[in-house]
Amino acid sequence: MAIQSAGTRLNKYISETGLCSRREADRLIEDGLVTINGKVAGMGEQVAPGDHVKVRGKALREKPRPVYLAYNKPVGITCTTDPAVPENIVDAVNYRDGRIFPVGRLDKPSEGLILLTNDGDIVNKILRAGNAHEKEYIVTVDRPFGSEFVQAMASGIPILGTVTQPCEVRQTAATTFNIKLTQGLNRQIRRMTEYLGYAVVKLRRVRIMNIRLDGLKPGQWRELTGQEMDLIDQMVASSSKTEDASVPAAKPARKKPAPKGASARTPQGKGRQPKATSAKSGSAKPGSAKPGKPKSGSPKSGSGRGKPSGKPVRTGRPGPGSGKPVGKGRPAGGKPRGGRGR
Repeated sequence: MAIQSAGTRLNKYISETGLCSRREADRLIEDGLVTINGKVAGMGEQVAPGDHVKVRGKALREKPRPVYLAYNKPVGITCTTDPAVPENIVDAVNYRDGRIFPVGRLDKPSEGLILLTNDGDIVNKILRAGNAHEKEYIVTVDRPFGSEFVQAMASGIPILGTVTQPCEVRQTAATTFNIKLTQGLNRQIRRMTEYLGYAVVKLRRVRIMNIRLDGLKPGQWRELTGQEMDLIDQMVASSSKTEDASVPAAKPARKKPAPKGASARTPQGKGRQPKATSAKSGSAKPGSAKPGKPKSGSPKSGSGRGKPSGKPVRTGRPGPGSGKPVGKGRPAGGKPRGGRGR
């Protein structure tokens, strides 16, 4: 198959055809199963215009059209592409038109919006914390809290040997708050509330950048519209897809007093912490692009990015407790286990 782009790293090119992940492509290269122009390829090689790449003696198929899905992950689904893991997200979504993978994670006990795609470049641009793309959550804890809790969460909490970046937090009920993050530390919200002596009862992500969960029931997914993707392209235009965009040099953490009535946990680091600031109110205006409506049946293959649609989306397998399935698929089972994510 003739290569259409110059200077593409071999493992990346193989992955973009949908054959396998970059890690799996590395194994194929190491095992001598990949050739470029009839010669066995080595690790780190680049492909150029006019080159022909084969895996196990077979030419790779053309690169598939980009796919971008918004999925309402139910509690109990694990954000991994490993088929050996029960209730993994790929099986749950049940997308039949090629290989896809999640953009980031939501831990198993959490629910809500997660994006899936076959476009590895945009994944990196969205995920790098230094690119400062917002994610919004609605969180319920195990007991009532007050303004001191809100201010502490917004100002920064010492976890994982650092202090979380200032963020917007708004109380919406006696035990519920809305929080907007640009960071993506391991189980960040759960660790932050635990430090202040509270436990998360329910955690639901409702927005990633300009994409909202509106209209999707647990277990449902839809393709992003062309309008939504155009706005995402604008938002990531200046984003880095490399490690250079990782979190800015973090300040070492030191123990921070918990709000009155809260039993603070031992911090996981020592050092200086940022000055507390008041929580902001209101909600961000991520963009005016309207999400596509749900559609039923398998998405049609074609060229171009996500297309607007007026039909209901196909549903994956709903997770435990998600109610009656909306479409095809069997209900997920098993007891929730912790994982990475918020």
